[in-house]
Amino acid sequence: MANLQAVSGCSSTMAFQGVKRPENMNPRDSVCYPRKSYTSQEVGARSSVHMCTFNVNHSARQSKVSHSRVIQSVLAGEKEMASGKTDVSGSPNDRGLRGKLNKVVLAYSGGLDTSVIVPWLRENYGCDVVCFTADVGQGVMELEGLEAKAKASGASQLVVKDLKEEFVRDFIYPCLRAGAIYERKYLLGTSMARPVIAKAMVDVAEEVGADAVAHGCTGKGNDQVRFELTFFALNPQLNVVAPWREWDIQGREDAIEYAKKHNVPVPVTKKSIYSRDRNLWHLSHEGDILEDPANEPARDMYMMTVDPEDAPNTPEYMEIGIVSGLPVSVNGNELSPASLLSELNEIGGKHGIGRIDMVENRLVGMKSRGVYETPGGTILYAAVRELESLTLDRETLQVKDSLALKYAELVYAGRWFDPLRQSMDAFMEKITEKTTGSVTLKLYKGSVSVASRKSPYSMYREDISSFENGDIYNQADAAGFIRLYGLPTRVRAMQEKGL
Repeated sequence: MANLQAVSGCSSTMAFQGVKRPENMNPRDSVCYPRKSYTSQEVGARSSVHMCTFNVNHSARQSKVSHSRVIQSVLAGEKEMASGKTDVSGSPNDRGLRGKLNKVVLAYSGGLDTSVIVPWLRENYGCDVVCFTADVGQGVMELEGLEAKAKASGASQLVVKDLKEEFVRDFIYPCLRAGAIYERKYLLGTSMARPVIAKAMVDVAEEVGADAVAHGCTGKGNDQVRFELTFFALNPQLNVVAPWREWDIQGREDAIEYAKKHNVPVPVTKKSIYSRDRNLWHLSHEGDILEDPANEPARDMYMMTVDPEDAPNTPEYMEIGIVSGLPVSVNGNELSPASLLSELNEIGGKHGIGRIDMVENRLVGMKSRGVYETPGGTILYAAVRELESLTLDRETLQVKDSLALKYAELVYAGRWFDPLRQSMDAFMEKITEKTTGSVTLKLYKGSVSVASRKSPYSMYREDISSFENGDIYNQADAAGFIRLYGLPTRVRAMQEKGL
């Protein structure tokens, strides 16, 4: 929400909106007026009110009296706005401790945080709350009973949208094609999901006529940035409410007490084990014993993958079909993006594929430790990478890999709709046009290894790479190449030896 701004600078020509300069005021009298009128929204985030100092030329007594009336008028208006009793149009309204919004679309999961945000928004902004839930593959169990929970919390309605296909097709696959991996390990599961959810929230806000959106991200994490940069990019006119940066609730215990006070049903105890985020691409685990990097994750923590030690003793082979850098089939069966990923998650999870334990650098500056399960994604990254070894030359591969680092950084930082990422995506699409073929992988006790690569556009030629002499490559030609390629090395050595 916009904050009150300090008033600076005085001018006899500056006028406060709705307050005229007294007719008998001397033009030379110096009066400081606020530079803009404040709505209750702008007052909401600040408990203090900036006063405006009036300097009146004491030579004009009547002018002094008029100034006094102006002061009283301004102070009365500011007190009224600070109390939250004025809506955005300036008309009296007794709803909202922090200001007035008409309708807010809230990113809603049904958990503790978003459940208490509903009554908090109503209490503090006097608004209608529309809860929005995106189905990005988090599982049927997490979607059950959400409408009843939302309405019990005070929401007027719940909107649920199935975004699984869009999520995989338009967000996961471009990252896969680019080879984007953050800090050597992280396959960007949460980073890719936030912009597709935020994009849908902007659409819903337009559909229901909302003037604001809200999320339950804390002020310490990356997700607040990812959500809000998407809001800014797609509809900069929307107000954004981030309760964790505004309210007095300090943690889960405070949130539970608030929920009880407002009769919000929240099925959670005060002691939580892990903080998890799940979608079709991955499952993340944070908190509890993981907060100490010295602790090994508990065996019973994992949910998508079996322990590699308990995986089948027989390896499984699978063929991934790829067209222009994007997967299209598993073992010859063409599948939609979401269906293909779901199948690979099941197969990979059975073999303990895709477990990652890492300490990462958050966008806000701190380090955090997270454990991720990405079975299907790990398989797909291996397949695409192996096929590229056939279809891309050395220089192209090096440039692509260098850009992939920046691509991953942009996605991690929430800059999905940034022109730079979109331009890099156009490059990735062009450069992988001929990355078409199939890769056979061997899955065994947590590992993925390549067994076969095939492509009609393969740059590998057996007749050239063979140790036997051929018509295209004459081994004797290597002597001249080495002399030229090694010339700088030879000259440097001659210089050092005085030759």
